[in-house]
Amino acid sequence: MPSRTHDCQPCCEGFFCPQGITCMIPCPLGSYCPLATLNKTTGTCDPYNYQIPPGQLNHTCGGADIWADIQRGSELFCSAGSYCPTTIKRMPCSSGHYCRTGSTSERECFKFTNCPKSTATQNIHAYGIILIAAVSTLLIIIYNCSDQVLTTREKRKAKSREAAARHARETAQARERWKSAKDVAKKRAVGLQQQLSRTFSRQKSRVQQDQSKVVNQEKKEPSSLTKMMRALDEDPNSQGGFNIEIGDKNIKKQAPRGKQMHTRSQIFKYAYGQLEKEKAQQNKNLTFSGVISMATDTETRTRPRIEVAFKDLTLTLKGTNKHLLRCVSGKIMPGRVSAVMGPSGAGKTTFLSALVGKATGCTMTGSILINGKDESIRSYKKIIGFVPQDDIVHGNLTVEENLRFSARCRLSADIPKPDKVLIVERVIESLGLQTVRDSLVGTVEKRGISGGQRKRVNVGLEMVMEPSLLILDEPTSGLDSSSSLLLLRALRREALEGVNIFMVVHQPSYALFKMFDDLILLAKGGLTVYHGSVKKAEEYFSGIGITVPERVIPPDHYIDILEGIIKPTAAGANPEQLPIRWMLHNGYTIPPDMLRLADGLQKSSTNTNASNAMDASAGGTEQSFAGDLWQDVVFNVGLKRDYIEHNFVKSKDLSNRITPGVLRQYRYYLGRVGKQRLRDARIQAVDYLILLLGGACLGTLAKVNDETFGVLGYTYTVIAVSLLCKIAALRSFTQDKLQYWRESDSGISSLAYFLSKDTVDHFNTVIKPLVYLSMFYFFSNPRSSFADNYTVLLCLVYCVTGIAYIFAIFLQPGSAQLWSVLLPVVLTLIATQQQTEHRLVKHLGDLCYPKWALEAFVIANAERYSGVWLITRCGALMENGYDLGHWSVCLILLTLMGAVSRVVAFLCLIISQKK
Repeated sequence: MPSRTHDCQPCCEGFFCPQGITCMIPCPLGSYCPLATLNKTTGTCDPYNYQIPPGQLNHTCGGADIWADIQRGSELFCSAGSYCPTTIKRMPCSSGHYCRTGSTSERECFKFTNCPKSTATQNIHAYGIILIAAVSTLLIIIYNCSDQVLTTREKRKAKSREAAARHARETAQARERWKSAKDVAKKRAVGLQQQLSRTFSRQKSRVQQDQSKVVNQEKKEPSSLTKMMRALDEDPNSQGGFNIEIGDKNIKKQAPRGKQMHTRSQIFKYAYGQLEKEKAQQNKNLTFSGVISMATDTETRTRPRIEVAFKDLTLTLKGTNKHLLRCVSGKIMPGRVSAVMGPSGAGKTTFLSALVGKATGCTMTGSILINGKDESIRSYKKIIGFVPQDDIVHGNLTVEENLRFSARCRLSADIPKPDKVLIVERVIESLGLQTVRDSLVGTVEKRGISGGQRKRVNVGLEMVMEPSLLILDEPTSGLDSSSSLLLLRALRREALEGVNIFMVVHQPSYALFKMFDDLILLAKGGLTVYHGSVKKAEEYFSGIGITVPERVIPPDHYIDILEGIIKPTAAGANPEQLPIRWMLHNGYTIPPDMLRLADGLQKSSTNTNASNAMDASAGGTEQSFAGDLWQDVVFNVGLKRDYIEHNFVKSKDLSNRITPGVLRQYRYYLGRVGKQRLRDARIQAVDYLILLLGGACLGTLAKVNDETFGVLGYTYTVIAVSLLCKIAALRSFTQDKLQYWRESDSGISSLAYFLSKDTVDHFNTVIKPLVYLSMFYFFSNPRSSFADNYTVLLCLVYCVTGIAYIFAIFLQPGSAQLWSVLLPVVLTLIATQQQTEHRLVKHLGDLCYPKWALEAFVIANAERYSGVWLITRCGALMENGYDLGHWSVCLILLTLMGAVSRVVAFLCLIISQKK
C-alpha cells in the first residue's frame, strides 16, 4: 500500500496506527497510549520512538504506531508500579498495593508484606518462612514423637494380645478341651472314681463300703465320672468358662474339699486338672504353653504330614555338564530331624534347593516323591518352611513384629486371632527370645539384637507358620554351642508335632550331633557316603574300617577323611571309594564311569575299551570359538527359560491351607510399612530439607519473568523435583529386595506388597510438592496461583515416583541411582527441542513427561496474562508448541504415565526374582 502524503491526520490518544493503515485501532487493556510529543533533539516522537517523515509538513506526532510483544514494543505497556484504568490514564500504585506491568487496576498486598507506593510486586517471603516453619514443626513432631507413638501403640497391642491369650485359655469350648482328657479318664475310671468319691462324698461311711459292692455297681451302671462326661457332651454350654492353667504349683490348694465343692463345674475343673497333671508329668519336656496347646488345640488343628523320598537324584549344571548331585537316594520322614553334612563343594545347599524345587539352571534326573506320589513339591509351598543361610529379616522391626507378620500372612485364614497370638508366644518362648521381643532386630548401620538372636528370629519366621516340612540351610552357623542347643531343642519340639525337619549343619558339637535322628553325609561331587540313623553311623563306618578316635566328634572325623586331611588306614576307605561302598552296601546301581573305583573289581577289556573310547571322543570334541559362543547363548536362553518357568508356572495347591486374601495381606503390609517409615523419619526429614534448599535456590536464581512466562525457572523445577523425588523413591524397593524374595517365594502376595509400598509413598507425593513450593513459589512469585503450581507438581511427583519404582526393582542400586540422575536431564533436553526439523525428535518429545509438566506450568502462568499481553502470550506459546487449552490434558497424561509406570514396575517385580 503506498504511503499517504496528503491530508494525513495524527493518531488519536488511546489508539495506535500502524504504517499503511487508513484507520485507527483501539489500544488493548493494560496499555498506555497517550499522544506523543516531538523530541527536537532526536527528532523522534516520545515515548514511541518513531520519526516524522522529513520534508512532510502535514505529518505530526500522534498516538502509538504499533502494538507488539513486550520485547519489541514495551513502550505501549503500562509500566510496573502503575496501573492504567484506561488506555489514556496512568496512575501510580498506592501504598499497600502492587501493580505489575500491564495492570489495569491495583491489587491489595497480603498481610505481613511490605508494599510502599509504586510497588511492582509484593514481597511474600514472609509467607514462605511461615510455611517453612509450619512444615518443619510438623516434621520435628513426627520425628520426635514417632517412636513414642509406636511404643504406646505396641503397649496397647500387648495388652490386647494378653487378653486374647487369656480369652483363648478361659473360653475355649468344653468339648474341644476335653476330648483328649476323656480317653485318659476312661482308662483310669476306677482309680479316679475312688479318688472323686473320697473327695466329694457327703457321708464318710460311703467311702468305707465294701469293695465288692462298688464293683457290682460299676457293672450295673456307669461311674460318676462317666456320667459327668456324658452330661457335658450332651450340654457343653452348661458350664461357664474356667481357668485351665496347667502345671500350676498351687493346684493342690485349688482342689475341692469336702462339702464346699459340689457344682459340676468344680468337679469338672478338678478332674481335668488331675488328668492334665498326670499328662504333664509323663511329658516332662512340654512347657507351660505346650501343655496349653496340647489341651486346647490337639483335636481342632493338626498338621498334615509330608514324607519326601528321592531316588537316583542327579543334578547336572547346564552348559558345563558338571555334576552337582549324583545318584542320591533316600527318604526323610515326618517327626524326625535329619542333618546333611559334608565338606565344602559337596552340594549340600544344592540338595536342599532341589528338594524344595528351587534348583534352576540345572538338569535334574531321578525322582522325588511326596507322600509316595509323584507330585511337585511346590504344590505344598504354603506348608513348607525354608530358612535361608543368610539372616533375611527386617532390621527396622522388632522381633515380635517380624514373627507376628509372618504368622498373620502365612497361617490359615480361619485360625482365630487369639490362637495366632498363642502360636507366636510359643515360638518366642521356645527360641528363648522373651528378653528381646520388643527390641529392633537392627541393620548394618544401626545396632540391634545379637547375631545369635538374629539367627533364631530367622528360624522363627518359618516356625510361626506351623510348617509340615521345615528345611534349614546352616541354621547353627555363627552360633555358640548353647545357642545351637537351644535352637535344636526348639526344632525337636516341632518334630514331636510331626514336622519333617531337614537341615544343613557345619561342625556340630557332640551333644548337638546326638540330637539328630538321621544323617546324610555327602562327598565332593554330590555323592552319598551315608544316609541313615545317627545311632548307626559309627557302626557302619567301623564296619568298613573307619574308627573315630577318642575325644573326636564323629562327623568332623568323617569330613576330614572326605576332605583328604586324614588318610584312613583301612583299605578301600579313601574319599573316592566311600560313595562306592555305600552303593554296594545298599545294592544301588553304580554308574559306569565309577566302576573302576569299586573294591574287588577289575577293569575288564570292555570297560577299558569303553573308557578309552569315551576319552577319545572327549578329546576329539573340541569346538571352535563360534561353537563355544553358540553353546553359551543356548545355555543362557535355557537359563532364562528356567527362571520364567520357576516364577510363572503355577502348581496345583495341595496344602489344604487357605491363607489370608490380597486385601487382608494388604492391610497387614500397610501397618508394617507405616512402622518402618516412621522409624526412618530422619531420612525423610533430610529429603524434605534438600527440597527446601532446592526450592529456595531455584526461586532466587531463576525468577519467573514476564517475557518468557517463567519457562527457564519451570524447566529447572522439573529437573530438580524429578531428580530428588526419584532418588528418594528408590529406597522403597531397593532396601528390602531380599526380604521380598523370601516372602513371595513362601506364597505371600506380591500385589499386596507393591500396593502397600505405593500407598505409603502417596504421603510423600502429597507433601513434597508443598515443601518445594513453600520456597520456590514465594521466592519467584509467579502470576499463576499456588494451587495451580501445586496441582502440576503433584502430578509430576506421582509420575516420576512410578518411573523410580521401575529403576529400583529392575536395576541394581548403583545403576538405578545413575539412571535417576541422567534421565530427567536427557528427557528435558529432548522435550524442549520443539523447533527441530526432525520428526523423530518431536515424537520422542511427546513421549517425555518433562514436556507435559513444563507445558502445564507455562499454561497455568500464561492464563494470568491478558489484554496488552495477548501478542506476547501467543508468540511464546507458539514458539514452544504449547496450547492454552491443554492444561487438563497435560495433567491427565502425567497421571497416566505414572499409572502405566506402576504397572510396568509391578510386572518387573514379578519377573525379576532372585536368580
